[in-house]
Amino acid sequence: MLEDNWIPDWNEVFEFPLTVPELALLRIEVHEYDMSEKDDFGGQTCLPVWELRQGIRVVPLHNQDGVKCRSVKLLVRLEFV
Repeated sequence: MLEDNWIPDWNEVFEFPLTVPELALLRIEVHEYDMSEKDDFGGQTCLPVWELRQGIRVVPLHNQDGVKCRSVKLLVRLEFV
């Protein structure tokens, strides 16, 4: 992610081996890291893997209290192999 940028572009691929997909959860937590200041929490979500579908998806994020953030979402591309 680019520093000091709340429009992040990770361009990374993450691979997760699953033993029991029916019980697996994908937890995503977003932070904005500064070199000189405190890290800023951007949002979080926890998704049951069995509900995920391939393709481009919009994932809403929640604040630290679990309340859905109105204006913060992730655009993710999911691919299963």
